Amino acid sequence: MVTDAELIEQIENLKNGKTGEVIDERIRSFDLLHKKTDLDWFKELCFCILTANFTAKGGIKIQREINDGFLTLEKPELVSELKKLNHRFPNKRAEFIVEAREYKNKIKEIICSFPNEFEAREWMTKNIKGLKYKEASHFLRNVGYKNVAIIDRHVLNLLRKQEMINRVPKTLTRKTYLEIECSLKNIAKKLDLTLSELDLYIWFVETGKVLK
Repeated sequence: MVTDAELIEQIENLKNGKTGEVIDERIRSFDLLHKKTDLDWFKELCFCILTANFTAKGGIKIQREINDGFLTLEKPELVSELKKLNHRFPNKRAEFIVEAREYKNKIKEIICSFPNEFEAREWMTKNIKGLKYKEASHFLRNVGYKNVAIIDRHVLNLLRKQEMINRVPKTLTRKTYLEIECSLKNIAKKLDLTLSELDLYIWFVETGKVLK
């Protein structure tokens, strides 16, 4: 078991080394994306749709390969590209991306119209197919918001090791997600980190990698 104190010490050590520098740079890249266009935000949204029940690494590769194709490819073409790039669910993800295109020229405007990222997240989970709390939080973090948690299996595994949760749930209800997010806020506060930063450190602790 990794205790709360041990985790905090581990992350404190990482903050002061090379990993801290890499994570700081990643956060700056999110801040830069925040200043970009609706279409840039939409392509990031497509990445987050792809990562559901898939890998971040695989999603990054697909995003790099398809890029502007997220904006223009017809559904059959998009399905074909996702198949070639070995996505697990090419048909459904292509469907979600094509349906989400109604927001491609206004996604930034819509998200920025909310007073905070929590209300924006509620809107996203209700209006964009393929997004649950994790994926919506992932998108918001990647476009520069700081205060939502991306609760994936890496985070859940770490919390289980700490005995902060009894088991890793197969699915996360809204209530459970928000409860775990609150626990993560307490850890972030002790480390003087945002939830965005904490997520990247937890990912590194669990995987040895800093992705997005």
